[in-house]
Parts: sequence; C-alpha cells; structure tokens
Amino acid sequence: MVSKEQVMELIKSVEDPILHKSVLVHEVKIKGSHISLKVALSKTGTSEQLEVQQQIVKLLKEAGAETVGLRFDSLSEEEMTSDEAKKVNPGTPPLLSSECQTTFLAIASGKGGVGKSTVSSNLAVALSRLGYKVGLIDADIYGFSIPDMMEIKTRPEIIDNKIIPPERFGVKVMSMAFFSEDNSPVIWRGPMLGKMLNSFFSEVNWGELDFLLLDLPPGTGDIALDVHSMLPSSKEIIVTTPHPTAALVAVRAGKMAQTANHEILGVIENMSYFESKETGKKEYIFGRGGGERIVQELKTDLFGKLPLAQPDEEDPDTARSIYGADHPIGKIYEGIANSVIAKVKKEQFVEVK
Repeated sequence: MVSKEQVMELIKSVEDPILHKSVLVHEVKIKGSHISLKVALSKTGTSEQLEVQQQIVKLLKEAGAETVGLRFDSLSEEEMTSDEAKKVNPGTPPLLSSECQTTFLAIASGKGGVGKSTVSSNLAVALSRLGYKVGLIDADIYGFSIPDMMEIKTRPEIIDNKIIPPERFGVKVMSMAFFSEDNSPVIWRGPMLGKMLNSFFSEVNWGELDFLLLDLPPGTGDIALDVHSMLPSSKEIIVTTPHPTAALVAVRAGKMAQTANHEILGVIENMSYFESKETGKKEYIFGRGGGERIVQELKTDLFGKLPLAQPDEEDPDTARSIYGADHPIGKIYEGIANSVIAKVKKEQFVEVK
C-alpha cells in the first residue's frame, strides 16, 4: 500500500506547466488501492492540465494504485506571487475579443430535467447540417452530459500547447467530462467554475466558428452569471417544458439574462406532447402553455415545440440523444435552426410547428 508520504514525494516531480515548480497538493486520501488527490494548478482547464493529469495517474498507478481519483483546484492569489499571477492571466483570449465574428448562443433553463442538453446538442448538430461551423461548450460543469449524449469516444488532443476539441456530427465539443477520470463528480466552488469556463475560451483552438453554443447549468447560479459577464454580446435561448412551474422558473432565468443586456432570441418548448405510434393521438403529459407563457412575459418568439421521443437506434446518422436528419424530430430541429439563423440575421421570423 502506498503511504501519503510516498504520494507527496512522487508528486514533487510533477511541475506546474506555467510556473515551472512542483504542483501544490491540497488533499490526499488513500482507501485500499484507491488514491484520491486534490491538486492545485496556476490555471485549470488547459491542455497542460491534461498532461499533468496523465502524468499523475501514471505515477500513482506505477506505484501500486489500482484507481486514481483526481480533482483540480486553482491556486489562490495568496499561493502565487504577483509575477506568477501575471503569467497566469496575460490578457483577453481572441474568442472574447471585440473583433471575433462568432455568434454566441447560450442555451438556458430555469430548472433541470427539461431536456436543455438534448436541445443544445441537437440544435448544434442541426446548425452544422445547414453548413455552419459550430462549436458546443458543455458549460453545465456539475452535470456534464453532452459527450455521452453525442457518443463522443475520443478525448481532446494537444497540439502546439492548445486543446483541439473532439468533433462529432460536424460539431466541435468541449466538456468538463474530458477532465474527469472515471465519471468522478466535480466538487468545486463558484470561482473555480468561472476559471474553467474562461479556459474553454482561451485554451481551446476552436478555429473559425459561425456559432458557439453554451449549454448552461439550470437556474441563475455562478456559471450563468459568469457567462453573462464574459460574453456581453451573447444571445440566449430559453428551454422549458409545458409545465407551469418549469415556465415560471424559466422566466426568472430569462429576466436575469435581460438584466445583463443579453438578447433573448426565443423559446423552445420541449416534451410538449407524446404521440402514440399506434393511434397518432397526442397526449399532453406535462400540460400546455408553458412556452407561450414565457414568450408573453419575455416578449420574444416561440421557435418550436418538440415531442417526447427517442432517436431511432437503427439510424446510422444518430447517437444516444441525437436525431437523424430525416427523423421527424430531426426535421423540427432543422426548422428551429433556420428560425434561429433568421432571428440572428434579423430576417422575418416564422414559428416552426
């Protein structure tokens, strides 16, 4: 069994990639052949963090650990000198500069369980199928799920000290899932989440993008606030179900975005109904009117209503939560994507039904 002292000695050989000194270990826990570590870096969510992660896991497994749990903290201001802090934050990343032509689309909801991540990933795929260059950030850092939904099997590559995001269905994707070993939970405080999100903008080589979608966590918490402060020109799409409570809290999320001067592009109502394959009858399981209520209160447009269903597993153009281009729901997403494009370009809006 490896002792804590041995672990600390091994980690001394691992350097912080920016400060070029040994990484700081905040916590070590050993239970049988499992070693759990909390390591502080000068900057998290970078290509170098992936290398540090791989290096630590390799060292500990060679020392006898069967499994390794690894979490990353950011070094606090007190743990860095002023010169070191300047190395860590050199300036504004190009993606956030005023010259950037990418349209940012934040996908928000008031509460969890309304299918926001499903909508985010399918909308991104629909925009790609229409010929646009699309990126997708899984900004729901506690509840990351998009790589699984899109069945992304590869992790990001590192080229010239930049993270190259995996691509699926023509969509480039970044997620906290790529920085988590064995589906471990992320246990971070608010400021850490914001730093990770900022790294997704500054440390990833996105190339040229027409649209960058951000799948936000539900509600009006830290990440939503960070997005509103980082992306003053972001546009927002609200996802809800027809249920009155879902609509009520979605309005709250929309009003927060409006307070930050974000444009609410429109609303997508998910799980609007269930349509029987045998009879064709529609059952309104979650009630009716949620989308219309939000549209009325936020003075925006209803992009469309999506039924409760699952992708066709036999269709090679699908993934776990991605509908094929010829699937009836895939066609609804294509119509919604066209409506989003029209709204962004200030063209005449037509509701998709």
